[in-house]
Amino acid sequence: MINVIKVGGGIIEDQSSLAEFLKSFAQLKGKKILIHGGGRLATTLAKKLGIESKMIEGRRVTDDATLEVVTMVYGGLANKTIVAELQALGVNAIGLTGADGNAIQAHKRTGWEHDFGWVGDVDKVNADLLLSLLNQGLVPVIAPLSHDGQGHILNTNADTIASEVAKAMSTLEETQLILGFELDGVMKNPKDASTLISKITKQDFENYKADGTITDGMIPKLDNAFKAINSGVKAVRICNAMKVGDEKSGTTIQ
Repeated sequence: MINVIKVGGGIIEDQSSLAEFLKSFAQLKGKKILIHGGGRLATTLAKKLGIESKMIEGRRVTDDATLEVVTMVYGGLANKTIVAELQALGVNAIGLTGADGNAIQAHKRTGWEHDFGWVGDVDKVNADLLLSLLNQGLVPVIAPLSHDGQGHILNTNADTIASEVAKAMSTLEETQLILGFELDGVMKNPKDASTLISKITKQDFENYKADGTITDGMIPKLDNAFKAINSGVKAVRICNAMKVGDEKSGTTIQ
């Protein structure tokens, strides 16, 4: 089983939370791939540089200046911090963006009502490359950046990267996708742990979107979760990043 784990949200920006998550990740046995976000770090740096961050339905609009920021944060600061900390935990991690080894090729998003700028929609994941790294005992740590084959870096939603990687790996070996963040899973009220939705179907999702229960960044997260489970990924779970090893935690996608 290949475990494709995505970590994001407030976990990345809080040093102690990130350290705790990485300890849990390091203890997972077998082949594993880590995809990380870093959107809040990028927003913080952009603000310091006087660059306004714009979001549409939980997705970042990426103009020229924002692309420079996310490339620095995702491909540099966040990625290399995680890789270094994993090395300290005895995990032989290797940091990648989609451009490295032609890992993830994409095209600039078109056909939407809104112009998202330098945002990429994934065309192909180099699953053979990733499996080769796994078979060498390496743990790929992938930043949410793809490339278009024409020399352009593209900002790509980390949940999308995780879903597409899981889908690609599932064509080679049995694969599980876990989307981890700071909450316990999909909840009707993010401030009330008792409102956790333990299982969610596509129809449930549509109903919750319609009545406003599920909004903003949870929408693309669930969109990607359902795409994965419907494309051959054996299991998909959304959970607290600290509980990635607990198969009973979080929300199971059905």
